Amino acid sequence: MSYLQYPVSEDRPIRVAVIGAGWIGSFHAESVAHRISGARLEAIADPALPAVEALAGRLGVRKISADTADVINDPEVDAVLIAAPARFHSSLITAAARAGKDVFCEKPGGRSIEELDEALATAEAARVFVQFGFNRRYAADFAAARKLIDDGAVGTPQLLRSLTRDPGSKAGIANAERIPSGTIFLETLIHDFDTLNWLNPGAVPVRVHAIADALVAPEAKAGGLLDTAVVTVTYSNGAIAVAEANFNALYGYDVRAEVFGSAGMVAAGGPQASSATSYTAEGIRAATVRLNVDLFHDAYTAELAHFVDAVKARRDGVRAPGIPGPGGDDARNALAVALAALRSAETGLPVDVSVIAELRAAERALDRVGGGA
Repeated sequence: MSYLQYPVSEDRPIRVAVIGAGWIGSFHAESVAHRISGARLEAIADPALPAVEALAGRLGVRKISADTADVINDPEVDAVLIAAPARFHSSLITAAARAGKDVFCEKPGGRSIEELDEALATAEAARVFVQFGFNRRYAADFAAARKLIDDGAVGTPQLLRSLTRDPGSKAGIANAERIPSGTIFLETLIHDFDTLNWLNPGAVPVRVHAIADALVAPEAKAGGLLDTAVVTVTYSNGAIAVAEANFNALYGYDVRAEVFGSAGMVAAGGPQASSATSYTAEGIRAATVRLNVDLFHDAYTAELAHFVDAVKARRDGVRAPGIPGPGGDDARNALAVALAALRSAETGLPVDVSVIAELRAAERALDRVGGGA
């Protein structure tokens, strides 16, 4: 089964406003404008107005603003696509929900469980649809792997693995002063955490142990930037999973997953641009992918097609076809693992996922009275 099969009605297009004109916001805007049937790119907002003007000029969009409130409150906007920096995600979900807009939000849904829960509660009260950008679920090979798991191909899952290796550079990492601390967990590995959760259906993560360091660019560690991490996750069904990430894969953008169980194994992903491989006197060679928007081009497009389809179905009062997209519970579960991994990397100790919300709430209470570190 492929997520790419979902149809979208041609009449009454869903009018979408994109918030964020960075690389992923630009790609999503292009998808809405040119690749998603049944959608129309209505507006773009970003405080960096020159970037908005350039993107809008390429895509023929007339409504632009440096103020996100302008597009959120526009009565001609049906849905808001949030591709702003992660620290703004939960507040933008809340603002969009209060304006009655359906929401597609890039990961993570928030920087804490509490702020994400508040945003989701607002969305539920407003009865708006919220989908999160876990695009690997929409990649054909990952979707096929999940279907095999559902059909019993692996039996009872016992060992899982997911990895992300970005084709960055040591110079780029060392000079990335604006990259927030914890990025490797909250914005990179969070994809792997969602993938592991999704490929182990019916189970929930219960314990996390993480090790992380700055091995690619040690000079960046003083600023809090970690570029290499390995995380072990224990699940309620006893399965043990490993997620790993590194920011300097010189051979290309590498994303893979594997599930081993009592009856067999399934695997998905890889860095190859295609299955074509040359075998010559110089050795064995295959072309690799350098950008995630190339590796997951179809998946990024399919997740937005699914979102538009779901919004359209809800507006028409019918049930959306296909499998529900990743929603609030999925975003919360992935974020909980990411925060547990961050805590574990800081302390060197395993962390129970169930206590993450309580830990963060207690820390903020201490900070408010001056007792926090």
